[in-house]
Amino acid sequence: MKDITTKQDIEILVNTFYGKVLKDESLAPFFKQLDFDIHMPKMIHFWSFVLLDEPGYTTNVTDKHMHMPLEKAHFDRWIALFHSTVDSLFTGEKAEMAKQRATLIGWTIQNKTGVN
Repeated sequence: MKDITTKQDIEILVNTFYGKVLKDESLAPFFKQLDFDIHMPKMIHFWSFVLLDEPGYTTNVTDKHMHMPLEKAHFDRWIALFHSTVDSLFTGEKAEMAKQRATLIGWTIQNKTGVN
């Protein structure tokens, strides 16, 4: 396996991850209303910004989740699924960074939404 080094790698990661999310019993309901033709390019841009320093991403990710009725179990499942997806596809410094950043993002959103 190789590390995450290109935008194509990000596309593979994001597409694989959300494919799993949409099949996950606890997470799928939060995503069923999304238009994935619009959502996926945004997620690819976000992770390209986070991992590859691609400029131009300005959306406040936390604000996008404030209205959702999320529980700690949802965050735990999202992070576990993200980590397992990364581990199934990539290995290396950026792969580890992706897992660390996902954990931090989940923790930040969880704390700002008041989920314990």
